[in-house]
Amino acid sequence: MFHFIRLLLFPVLLCAAEPSPSVTQPASILAELPVDTVWSGHPVTFAFLTERGHQFIAYYDAERRITVAGRRLDETGWTKMHPEGVALPNRDGRASNITGWDSHNYLALVLDRDGYLHLSGNMHNDPLCYYRSSRPFDVSSLERIERMTGARESSVTYPVFFKNAAGDLLFRYRDGSSGNGSDIYNRYDTATRAWANLLETPLLDGQGQRNAYAMSPVLGPDGRFHLVWMWRESPDCSSNHTLSYARSPDMIHWERCDGTPLSLPITLKTGEVIDAAPEKQGLINMTFNLGFDAGNRPVVVYHRYDAKGKSQAFAARPSADASKWETSQLSDWDFRWGFSGGGSIIAEVTLGAATIQTDGSLLVDFSTTHDVGAGRWRLDPATLRPRTTLPPPANVLPASLAAPVSVTPGIEVQTAVSREGGRRWVLRWETLPRNRDRPRDSAPLPTALSVYELPDADTGGALRVGS
Repeated sequence: MFHFIRLLLFPVLLCAAEPSPSVTQPASILAELPVDTVWSGHPVTFAFLTERGHQFIAYYDAERRITVAGRRLDETGWTKMHPEGVALPNRDGRASNITGWDSHNYLALVLDRDGYLHLSGNMHNDPLCYYRSSRPFDVSSLERIERMTGARESSVTYPVFFKNAAGDLLFRYRDGSSGNGSDIYNRYDTATRAWANLLETPLLDGQGQRNAYAMSPVLGPDGRFHLVWMWRESPDCSSNHTLSYARSPDMIHWERCDGTPLSLPITLKTGEVIDAAPEKQGLINMTFNLGFDAGNRPVVVYHRYDAKGKSQAFAARPSADASKWETSQLSDWDFRWGFSGGGSIIAEVTLGAATIQTDGSLLVDFSTTHDVGAGRWRLDPATLRPRTTLPPPANVLPASLAAPVSVTPGIEVQTAVSREGGRRWVLRWETLPRNRDRPRDSAPLPTALSVYELPDADTGGALRVGS
């Protein structure tokens, strides 16, 4: 999806891991910490957080239960707990702390200013599922909280915790469903331990006719938050259209790239358009990303079809006078990633964020499931046109971790990365691939969930475990 975490973020959390920036060779393992055995019938993103000398993991155990493990970094043992749930009437009574077969149901963790842990997840158009610890840094004190604000919390998807420039804890989610939803933002008050709406309206509003698929707001080098999204008319992923943009100095006041204020909520008619691609023209919420050039201008990379109906990668940024968005086609591929329908699909193209190099050029990593394979483009900073295509970055996982251990056909390695104080840890487990959120006839045996400490490297928060 943000990262999003540079959580990608929101629905983007469902895409395959992006290619990572280059390293010269795979890392060696400094330490291994077994955690548990976990559900392996389908992939869903686990939360992995290292902060203030503590490490936390939220995951689904072998019985599909939400489980939270925590430790001090100077300890090797884990404290674990299973937060309580309530019956979900819209899920035939399945408890809110038990996951089904839906790859949307990722888990999100954050620490507030005072060290209290917040957890949310296991929702796809479900009532809010939210927990908070009653003691700082203590997973055993997590308690289920019935509500945040009490409004628009009956159909929640894509929970994301993040912080504004002042360090205030924010929470974003979609209220509604695919094709009919709005993006809601809340702010947490550590003094009162209470949530309130950040805005009087949704930030992005589908007006009952559509919904937005957005990345997490990204704090740019210019000190502003930048938001990129596309609209969708229905649960059919081919109905994505109109790649859009807004920016804000404070997450409250929003504007176009030329500084023109935007009234809230932002709708299809009022948002700034990057690419007016209509439905069925290849915009897909799994494959778009945001970086910045040397002039602090946002650079958006995304997938759509060309005039021949072939899949291509594009990059766009505001013109020098911010009067329009200028677009450059990065690829010249001869395949078409055709997608339609609902449910979590497998990404056939992934694109990394544009990253600035010392000479001012930009690198964009790409990966495909087609014969093209993977690589990276070096973009001319003046035109955004590719100067050259480079080989993909090296696999940064040791060979012993990159290959599946399970003998189940089709099983894949899943990873998450966390850092603190110049140290890097990789969370690793194995699952079958996405199945459009449909149950399988059977599931493989649970697989091992372990944390590995590796030498630190600039992987951008993702590990590439194959092309």
